[in-house]
Amino acid sequence: MTTQVKKICCLGAGYVGGPTCAVIAYKCPHIQVTIVDVNETRINAWNSDNLPIYEPGLDKVVFDRRGKNLFFTTEVEKAINEADLIFVSVNTPTKKAGMGAGYAADLAYIESATRQIAEVARSSKIVVEKSTVPCRTAESMRTILEANSHDDIRFDILSNPEFLAEGTAINDLLYPDRVLIGGLQTPEGYKAQQALAKIYEQWVPKDKIITTNLWSSELSKLAANALLAQRISSINALSAICEATGADIDEVAYACGRDSRIGPRFLKASVGFGGSCFQKDILNLVYLSEQLNLPEVAAYWKQVVDLNEYQKKRFVSRIIKTLFNTITNKRIAVLGFAFKKDTGDTRESAAITLCKDFIQENAHVNIYDPKVSEQQIFYDLSGPEVTYDIKDLKKRVTVVQSAYEASANADAIVVATEWDEFKELDFERIYKSMNKPAFIFDGRLILDAEKLKSIGFRVHTIGRANF
Repeated sequence: MTTQVKKICCLGAGYVGGPTCAVIAYKCPHIQVTIVDVNETRINAWNSDNLPIYEPGLDKVVFDRRGKNLFFTTEVEKAINEADLIFVSVNTPTKKAGMGAGYAADLAYIESATRQIAEVARSSKIVVEKSTVPCRTAESMRTILEANSHDDIRFDILSNPEFLAEGTAINDLLYPDRVLIGGLQTPEGYKAQQALAKIYEQWVPKDKIITTNLWSSELSKLAANALLAQRISSINALSAICEATGADIDEVAYACGRDSRIGPRFLKASVGFGGSCFQKDILNLVYLSEQLNLPEVAAYWKQVVDLNEYQKKRFVSRIIKTLFNTITNKRIAVLGFAFKKDTGDTRESAAITLCKDFIQENAHVNIYDPKVSEQQIFYDLSGPEVTYDIKDLKKRVTVVQSAYEASANADAIVVATEWDEFKELDFERIYKSMNKPAFIFDGRLILDAEKLKSIGFRVHTIGRANF
């Protein structure tokens, strides 16, 4: 008989846990969903009119169920005790020090959450690994739970990786390509898988719910992100060839994408990929390969990240060379700071690298992004490459409230994020406000280059030559 889940607890109210469990509450009104976090400020934001995460459609889902069967609280132990099923959705950043620094995932938060479940639980639980983790993490979680559990309490471990794209997360949750549930290949493991599958079956067709063993599920998440990032680095590598030969990367991508074996998705050249997952997961895969004594495999996947860094540096170099080999005391308008449109997330954003390089070259940088706060921008730009002193940083960087304000008296515009509003700007107005010659560097292939040239701009686009 399948276990019936009546109450769910989610440990972690971040980009994954918040939207995922809000949608579960939205689609399963008979299930009580409680999202917990030790960060009181974040929980207060989830309980306010201004949610801590910008994601199209998220506010509708949260406001519809909050206070009914969806709750946000800092009462972690109470929520763990009451739950039948617990999602572990805590942060797994790349390690900054120690063994595997720069590559391996830091599992300290996962271990801490697992130990807390074991110490607090007074009844059997299904524990679901939702965070992106290295292969065989579930085995470590199971060992900790069994070693610390009380008598007559059973813990069943599942892996249920998320496949969300920021900016479309709610749509991805409502209409997923697939839901992956990994479990132990035992009668108890199958029962736990079916209990979670029953929840998703409330809105996801059965044929889209895939069950595998634990290790396949964990590796599938890393593999999916690695393959997607690989496509981006592949098209970006070709964009460099296009700029050198006169080919047009959009035309090349379109021609290749019409091949049904390849398809058009993730073949858009850009200044580089960002976000919390791609780089972290690939480096995780690199570390895993090295630990398994597969150096050639590690080197292969490392090249995907190396190419991404090369693309950003190549774009900066092109900007500096075009601006007469110096940007010292020139004003650069950077449009967009989030790593992609329709999100306020800046993690690993290409804009951070660009802006830091501009600052190091002694340029003045005006930054505008419709969803990223001034506080977040200065937090991301402070560091050893530039300065930790925000006052010093503000001598070089100005965060403004519109693209027009950013462009005033600028020598060049750099499009770093593909926000739709940038396509609709009054570029004649912008041209009049800029220093001449006025340059535009389109790092996202979203602007009409010919129209801009007719206005008077000197336009440089990723993947297109300027012969």
